[in-house]
This record gives sequence, C-alpha cells and structure tokens, in this order.
Amino acid sequence: MAGFKPLTAYTAALDAGYSLLPMRFHRMPSGKVFVSNIVGEWELLSPDVFQSFVSGKLPHSTVEYADLKAKHFLMDADSTVAVDLLSIKLRTRLSHLAHVFGLAIFVVTLRCEHSCPYCQVSRQSDDKAAFDMSEETALLALNSLMSSPIKDVKIEFQGGEPLLNFELIRFIVLEGKRLAADAGKRVSFVITTNLALISDDILAFCKEHEILISTSLDGPADLHNANRPRRGNNSHELAVAGIRRSAESLGEDRVAALMTTTKASLGRVEEIIDEYRRNGLHEIFLRPMSPYGFAVKTKWFKAYDEQEWIDFYRRGLRYIIDMNRRGERMVELYALTILGKMLTGRPGGFVDMMNPAGIGNKVIVFNYDGDVYASDEARMLAEMGDTSFRLGRVQDGALGELATGPVLLDAIEQSVLETSPMCSDCAFQPYCGADPVYHHATQGDFTGHKPTSGFCQRQMAIFETLVEIMDADPEGAAILRSWVN
Repeated sequence: MAGFKPLTAYTAALDAGYSLLPMRFHRMPSGKVFVSNIVGEWELLSPDVFQSFVSGKLPHSTVEYADLKAKHFLMDADSTVAVDLLSIKLRTRLSHLAHVFGLAIFVVTLRCEHSCPYCQVSRQSDDKAAFDMSEETALLALNSLMSSPIKDVKIEFQGGEPLLNFELIRFIVLEGKRLAADAGKRVSFVITTNLALISDDILAFCKEHEILISTSLDGPADLHNANRPRRGNNSHELAVAGIRRSAESLGEDRVAALMTTTKASLGRVEEIIDEYRRNGLHEIFLRPMSPYGFAVKTKWFKAYDEQEWIDFYRRGLRYIIDMNRRGERMVELYALTILGKMLTGRPGGFVDMMNPAGIGNKVIVFNYDGDVYASDEARMLAEMGDTSFRLGRVQDGALGELATGPVLLDAIEQSVLETSPMCSDCAFQPYCGADPVYHHATQGDFTGHKPTSGFCQRQMAIFETLVEIMDADPEGAAILRSWVN
C-alpha cells in the first residue's frame, strides 16, 4: 500500500545492536538470574539468556528481548525515548519523598499491667503515674504536628498500655479533630493495646470517632500467656475476648493484630496462623524480635538466630499460601509490603522498608515526657540509655525544625542504600529499606555491616523466597499478586 516504507526500513534499527541501561543482578539458588533496574522493574532470566543479554548478543526476535526493552533494561536505535521514560518512572517512584509526617505516635504512658519478657519499651509497672503524658505535653505535640504541611495525619496511641491513660486519649482525639479542622487537615486514630482493659465505653468512643484497634496475638493460649504474662495468667483469654468484642462493635476490618516470634514460637507457626484464623483475623505479620528494651535485658532477642527465624517465616508463608489455595483468605503483611514495591512501584507505609530511611520524616514520636524521637524504635533505644535519635523536646519548636536537624539528617545520609556498601550493588535494593536505628543498635553504625546484618539476612531470604514462588508456582504467584491487588 502507498505510504509504507519497505520492511528493511523497520528492521535496520533492530539489527544495529543495543546498549545496556543501568541494572543489577543476583544469582538465585535455582540457578536463574534475577535482574532489576533503578525503577524496580525486574525479570528472571536463565543463565544462558542472561549471558547472551549482557554480552550484547540477545536476538531481537526473542520474547526476553521484548520484555527487557519494554522494562528499560536495554536501549536500541528504536528506543528514542527510553531514558526519558526511565527518568519519569524514577520521579514517580520517589514522589513520596515530598510528603512527610504521615504517622505521629503519641506515647501516652509507659505503664503496663503485662510483664512481657520481650517488651521492647522497658514498660513500667501500672502504679507509676509519673510515666503518663500530661495534657499540656499532648497539646504542645498536637500543635507541633498540625504545623506540618501534610494534609492527612494518622495519630497512633502507644505505651506501655495506652488504655491505662484513656482520658488523655479522649482529650487528644477531641483536640486533634478540632485543630485539624481549623488547619484544613484530615486526622485518623489508632490505639495499640493488649485489649485487657477494653470496655463498652471505650469501644463506644472508638466507634464514634472511627478509631482503629491494633493488638497483639502471639498464638494459642499457652504460647501467648508465656510470651505475654500478666496477673491471673489470662492474657490470651482477654486478648481473644477483646478482639471479638472490638470486631463486633467496630467491624472486623477495624481490628488488626500482630505477633512477635520468640524461641517458643519457632516450631508452631501453623498453630499461630490457625489461631488468627479462628479469631476472624485475615492478616498476620510474622515479625521477628527487635533488639530493644527488655528483649535485650532478658536475652530473649538472642534466643534464636536469623536462620531459625527464616525457616519459621518460609514455612509460615507457604502454609498461608496453601490456605489461600483452599479458598481461605489470609495475607502475610511482611510479604505484602515487599510485593507492593515489586509489583506496583509503590513505596509502602512500613518505615523500616523505606529508602531513604523513613525515620523522622514518615513517622515522628512524641514520648510521654515531651521528648521527640525519629521512630518508635528510636524511643525504645532511648529507654536503654541511648538517645542518638532524640530530635529534641516538644517545646523546642515546630515539627519541621525538629526533623531537619543534624541528628536525623546524618543518620539518613549515611544509610541511603544507593551509597551503602553492598546495597549499592544489590539487585533487591529497589524493594528494600534502610534501617539506621536497627544497625546502630546492633552494630554501632548507621550504615551497618551488611554481611553480618541480621536485617540484611532476613531481607535477602524473603526476596529469594518470593521470587522463587512467583517463578515456580503459578498458582502461588497468582495468590501473591491477589494480595497486592
């Protein structure tokens, strides 16, 4: 037909070869090669295809060539806008950096009627009112928070056990909504509680103000009670009853729980997951222990090594996937955070998995005594005597001033993955995060020594596990993708 050039005009550019765009690669245990680029696009290639690709000899007629070109791993004479598209994707991927202070944690008390040996915050006994936040401190924190530019503010109440100071929670909710309305902001609330003290009055207030409930459930009664002891040995009974009461009053989607993996948990992951299912919970976070507070003093943090937790996690994840195969909905939240980054490019809201580090800009902590910290883990570290991540006092000024001081900026600068040894070359870097508080606590360094980093070992194992499932198990891959969707 008139107006069309001969076929050779369209194939000449393809025959002219191609150049590689920035990428990283990782050889998987299966022998395949995982490749990723700076915007998080990824492919899994056979060793032969990978060698052909990096040698500049991959035939343009192959499916792999088309996929790699579409995802900006290579550029040929026909790719006139490849670099521009790559830069646009990168800009979109990093757009979250323009938004700060999405989560503000108010530690309304350190008092607690539980005595958990792995407690990360060095809780105080429930008769020490000196460890309660005052209304004056709370109001200063609210005014500081409302001075930030963000329009959507989430306030999370923590402790100790925050319900021991519920009157202050009531005050903060009412004042917070008033101040937010005056400032043209939207504000939401979460209470992190063991639910032992929940009451009809508290639930009615939560329903009226659409407050979410976050609690802890470590597994069946014997395991939960051993991990989370209290007078009467009824921690599990009260937690389960509280979950059900809260779900009935507020709705199932308004109540969430998380668990902490102890030495006693390791051989019981299936029982733990089943306990969540029995109590109407369809999400679980298979969380390792953190190196803070009583978890260090009691040596519970060192009770198992990273490989033991990795084996626990992998077994749990596969058990959850098998539950989904049978039509039972259950989601593992650690995997969901990573999958969200791998499959959508969204940064996610988990501070430990952000790069640059989310401390001090995605989360801020107002402690009961007026001190301001860069993250919840940072204030846990301070309870152990290390105030490296203390940003100042709530009386010191606006939140923007506290969050732009040298204390925070130095930690963030030193932990940026693109400039961190080993991270800069890691193919999983686009989906990982910087955790300077963890590395400072365990290795005395904001960057951390990655070959001996427990955080790095866990992350690498989870990345490999998810990629292998998506490669070798089509039905499992569809389940993982459904979590993100």
